[in-house]
Amino acid sequence: CRAGTKETAFVMAVAAAGLVHAVTRACSAGNVTECSCAGALRPRGAAGQGWHWGGCSDDIRYGTAFSRSFLDAPLRNATGKSGLVAMDLHNNEAGRQAVAKLMSVDCRCHGVSGSCAVKTCWKTMSSFEKIGRFLKEKYENSIQISDRLKKKLRRKEKSQRKIPIGKEDLLYVNKSPNYCVEDQKLGIPGTQGRECNRTSQGPEGCNLLCCGRGYNTHVVRHVERCECKFVWCCYVRCRRCETMTDVHTCK
Repeated sequence: CRAGTKETAFVMAVAAAGLVHAVTRACSAGNVTECSCAGALRPRGAAGQGWHWGGCSDDIRYGTAFSRSFLDAPLRNATGKSGLVAMDLHNNEAGRQAVAKLMSVDCRCHGVSGSCAVKTCWKTMSSFEKIGRFLKEKYENSIQISDRLKKKLRRKEKSQRKIPIGKEDLLYVNKSPNYCVEDQKLGIPGTQGRECNRTSQGPEGCNLLCCGRGYNTHVVRHVERCECKFVWCCYVRCRRCETMTDVHTCK
């Protein structure tokens, strides 16, 4: 991941967040001897009348510390500090910040006949899918920084340098290459010949995946066994079914 692109930033953040999420889940499940859930976790202020903190809250402190130790330590020990190293360290932390930011409160009611006279509440992590969507939004609004490392990270655009960089922002140094066209030196396969979905408007759709070059359509014949029935005794009798489907590939 030394390209320093916004894709690198996204991968680093997702990896750091994923490590926090996985380790914390293992802690809460009791699968790690060095940690457990945070039963004594308290928010600021009083809990409130009629309910109390309890259950097993996800304690992200151990998972966060483990992620920093595992992913950041090799970068901090790297010789010749550079903008790329600073970028990776920042994006690792941005991934961890995403897990913390999306923590939520779950509650369970206790009372006669299903009433909620008393409820127990605990803090839990969001699904990793939700964390991934949050980081994807950050990726789409990532910030280019200067590769010349001074006292702190600086935006590439001089006119925007007074705008602060947030802990949750994803940063990149180098602009992304053209992933549409094959580049063997960079290990980019391009999208020519890729199968695409003609009716989709998403990333797998022909309009986007084929980069405006259009697509070819060819018919593929599928032959498979179908309408299988067990015949007493003792074999299975099937029909031979044939279907024709259109397959679209990028030009």
